[in-house]
Amino acid sequence: MQIYVDADACPVVKLTEQVARKYGLNVTLLCDTNHILTSDYSEVRVIGAGADAVDLALINLCQTGDIVVTQDYGVAAMALGKKAYAIHQNGWQYTAENIDRLLMERHMAKKARRSKKKVHLKGPSRRTEEDNEKFIKGLTRLLEMAGHSDGQP
Repeated sequence: MQIYVDADACPVVKLTEQVARKYGLNVTLLCDTNHILTSDYSEVRVIGAGADAVDLALINLCQTGDIVVTQDYGVAAMALGKKAYAIHQNGWQYTAENIDRLLMERHMAKKARRSKKKVHLKGPSRRTEEDNEKFIKGLTRLLEMAGHSDGQP
């Protein structure tokens, strides 16, 4: 099992590495040339800038049983299609049961933004320590569900 992180502007890179280290799992961070990432734990792959370049590279690398950390519903849907696991930066898991609704909500929001009417969609709220704790718990729960133990006796 490998963990892939859609790392462009991802606020949970260090948290992902922290959990992965505990479970002895490899992490690959994917970002485009507009972002500079370094890591003493993860492999960093810099992908050429371009629309969806990082997303497509991540999905091409990902295999059945891998974990994808992303806030992009489209990437999550493609990961699920490859029988990988996908988790949002806020700690909730993308599943076959919720991905269609999430994609529809994304579509409706995009449609609203494109309309001629002024639409004020609320952006994400500031990240909190509680959000970080939810992510750690969610990733840990996902790893345990996938059959990994934390290496503790």
